[in-house]
Amino acid sequence: MSARHDRGLRAVARVREVRERDSRIGLQGALGEQREREAAAERLADGLAAQCGGSGGSLVDGATYLAQRTMLQALAGAVSAARSEAESAAVLSAAATAHWQADHARLSAVEGLLESRADQRRAEAARHEAKEQDDAAGRQWLRRTREGDR
Repeated sequence: MSARHDRGLRAVARVREVRERDSRIGLQGALGEQREREAAAERLADGLAAQCGGSGGSLVDGATYLAQRTMLQALAGAVSAARSEAESAAVLSAAATAHWQADHARLSAVEGLLESRADQRRAEAARHEAKEQDDAAGRQWLRRTREGDR
């Protein structure tokens, strides 16, 4: 009986389900990308910290010092760029989260409406069934009272 009811609303629910699933998949991808970017930035920062503490205060010639300084500057630039990418990935993850939450709320609203309508139909069917039973009981009572009068 419910298959013929709310066909349009069920179609809307199917579309909302697909959109919610797609946005959930997008959110999972964005969160994975954010974790990867943060891990890469952390590895680079650890590498920079290890390089900075590596010389141990020993004396080096000018060319070696210049090469180490250039390498550390490049590594610091890479750390900065990696942190910037991680921050961008966090912003993207926040946007994906908001998008998924909106899609999820829309799906929940449609599902709630479908459930409410189904509950209303069940209640109406129960009222109809109770009325039918009451009418049948009334007819039986009338028959019994008429037969008792004879």
